[in-house]
Amino acid sequence: MRYFIKLAYNGTNYHGWQTQPNAVSVQETLEKALSLLLKNKIEIVAAGRTDSGVHAKEMFAHFDFEEAIDSTFWVPKLNSYLPKDIVIHSIFEVNAEAHARFDAIERTYEYHIHSTKDAFINELSWYHFYPLNLEKMNQAAKILLEYTDFECFSKVNTDVFTFNCKIKNAFWQQNENQLIFTITADRFLRNMVRAIVGTMINIGQGKIEPEHLRTIIESKNRSQAGFSAPAHGLYLTQILYPYSTE
Repeated sequence: MRYFIKLAYNGTNYHGWQTQPNAVSVQETLEKALSLLLKNKIEIVAAGRTDSGVHAKEMFAHFDFEEAIDSTFWVPKLNSYLPKDIVIHSIFEVNAEAHARFDAIERTYEYHIHSTKDAFINELSWYHFYPLNLEKMNQAAKILLEYTDFECFSKVNTDVFTFNCKIKNAFWQQNENQLIFTITADRFLRNMVRAIVGTMINIGQGKIEPEHLRTIIESKNRSQAGFSAPAHGLYLTQILYPYSTE
């Protein structure tokens, strides 16, 4: 039987989602816990791969197991075994062909910035104290919706077959000293959101005008775009599927 896991994690202490040698990852930590508690070697497949230091308010992953799993029993048991920065919300059976990564039709990320020094959120938001022009940043965000090829925001030497992404919405919101960028698309390239944020910061500081974003996108050249914003401000917040995940 195939099961989906709905989880969340603070990525501060992990070198990203994916298992890798000589580094602690979310995937490795979760697979070890599941394998131990279910007394079987469990391998999980996630909806995506977050980079080192990136957080997930909502992540889905799937695994196969021969026996029935009672979520009301196993969720608290698994949570009691896992470190405090990984939380399991639910485990539920799905169709045997369901796939956490390939079936996802929409993903949403948020990037958090705070403009006033704060002793308590430094690992969860990027402290950026220079003034930013929110109106110009939102002008640029609207331009993103006019394009589909975002090679200019992709990590170089990546192994993807296409740089096309369908961005559904992108916008900035401000709440007192907190600034949040929200972006939704069918898929994202590696480092894409952080590169977009870095470029938007340049626009917000007046280093380039919003319309120059068109030149950057059409160049398909990563060196033309802005810097990559720090990982600790980035959150995967929602993943949608064509079937229920409740």
